[in-house]
Order: sequence, then C-alpha cells, then structure tokens
Amino acid sequence: MTAFPRLLMAAIVLTVAQFGPCRGAETVRVAVQKSGTFAWELAVIRAHGLDRKADLSVQVLELASPEAGKIALRAGSADIIVSDWLWVSRERGLGARLTFYPYSSALGAVMVPAESPIRKLADLRGRKLAVAGGPIDKSWLLLQAWSKQGGIDLKSESTIVYGAPPLLTAKTLGGEMDATLNYWNFCAVLEAKGFRRLAGIEDVVLKLGATGRTAMIGYVFDENWASANQDVAARFIAMTRAAKEILATSDAEWDKIAALTGAADAATLRAYRDRYREGIPRRLIAEEEADARVLYRVLATAGGRELVGPATELDSGTFYHAIPGD
Repeated sequence: MTAFPRLLMAAIVLTVAQFGPCRGAETVRVAVQKSGTFAWELAVIRAHGLDRKADLSVQVLELASPEAGKIALRAGSADIIVSDWLWVSRERGLGARLTFYPYSSALGAVMVPAESPIRKLADLRGRKLAVAGGPIDKSWLLLQAWSKQGGIDLKSESTIVYGAPPLLTAKTLGGEMDATLNYWNFCAVLEAKGFRRLAGIEDVVLKLGATGRTAMIGYVFDENWASANQDVAARFIAMTRAAKEILATSDAEWDKIAALTGAADAATLRAYRDRYREGIPRRLIAEEEADARVLYRVLATAGGRELVGPATELDSGTFYHAIPGD
C-alpha cells in the first residue's frame, strides 16, 4: 500500500470538486473517470439537487482511468468507485473486504459494417476481428465460450487484433478490420455510423446460463465503510437511482449533458442514450448475484488464475445486500 499514494497523485487529472453544499451533510468521496458514464449521472445529480435532497455532500475525485479508481479506493482516498464484480471477488480472495452494488448491465457487442457479408459468428472465420482490452477481457472470454458451444474457435480461426477501444474504433471505421468487439459506448459510436450488431454480449450471457441482463459493473466500496455508514450508502444508492430515472425518462436531459458525453453528433448521442437506458439495472440483487455466479464459473474456466486468481467460485460476500427493498 505504500506505493498507492504516489500512484494516485500521478493518476489524478483534475482537482477534487465538491458539490452538494448542504451544511452538515455527510460527505461521500467518489472517484470517477472523467470520461466515464458515472460522470453523466453526477452532472444530473448536481443539476437537480439530488445530493441536497439526500443530505449528502458528494466529493468527486476525477481520475484518468478505471485502474486509478481502484488505487484510490484501496489507498483510502475514495469511498466509492465503479468497477466490476469479478475484480471485487478476486480482491476478496486476496483479503480485501470490498463489496459490489449493480450500476449497469450495458455491455459491448461484435459490430460489423452495415454492408458486411458477415451475418453470424461462423462468418468470422478467416476474418480480422479487433478486440478491445486484451486476451483476458471479460466480453472476449464470454464470446469465445459461447462460440465454442457452436463449434467455433474464434481465437484460432480468426485473426485477432487487441488494442485500446478508441484506436480499434478508428481502425474499424477506416475499414482495417472486418469486425470489432468493443465496449458499449464505442459500439454506440459505430452504431451511429451505420454499423450493425452481430452479437451483443447481453445476449451472449443469456446463452451461457444467465436468466436476465446481468450488471457486470457496479458501485464498489469497502465493507467496513458500508457497515459504519449504512444509511449513507442507502441514500447514495437512492440518489443515483433518481438520476438514472431522470436519464431514463427525459430526452431533454441528454441535450443538457451532450457536451459531457463527448458525442460528436445527434445520432451518437441518441445511441448513447438508448444503450445507457437499456443498461439500467431493474432486477433484485439476489437475481443479479445468481447470474454473476454462473458467469463467474464460465470466466474462471476461460480465463484461469490470471483472470480470477485461485478461487473457482464467486466470493460469497461480493454483492452488497443491505439496501432496503433489494
């Protein structure tokens, strides 16, 4: 942990911003990626005074990457970050008492040009497939697991190119790739340019045994913090739910945050809006956790210890169950 403060300072790209100026309000320190979707919700929270209504003062630490958020949480510089349950379970196996609450089920997809002759996964044989992240990216492993059930080994039968999401998006738009598996917001960019979805990962998880759209990412915080601040955690979740409902029902709200999303045009903004709305979690925590257990086993088999560590099952304390009504 001694290296965390130095790494954290190197990762910070903007100063800490305080909003929710209620005198005596309880402070929640949130580390967010400047370009991430959580920043959209925070803008809505601020604009509608949802923090004041929740009697919370939200202290925002804007960071350069999701990894920087993990460092901030482990270093004690943030109370809440957005990450995935796979990382939470792995960290718990290493002794950290982190816990997870669903934030979004929006997932990526395999995208191809509208006029592409590729109509099914089998058509990717012999093609160049760009994969965002790397060899143990969760969506890539899930896609491989599903394709193997149909007798297709994408890793060996296609030419795989790994890279950063923005770079692969540019290369795909430039015609250098036959198809790309990318994160949902980059897929929205391609969708706005006329690309079509060959296979959505939200559909893949159903074919692998999940019973519904599964939230892969969520709010992550320390169990000890949550135990000492159970009411604060509940009010924070209620506040963010209210922000999600505003974004789910108001198209005008998307016009207000358009600049924050970085959408280059109205078509991209609409794609962001529609895919974000589809990803708003609506299920009970028990249902989310049950599906996470199923998918964890798939990922543990496909990714091995490099991905999940020594545990073959999702840690029993991974999901947070203390929010009323869940």
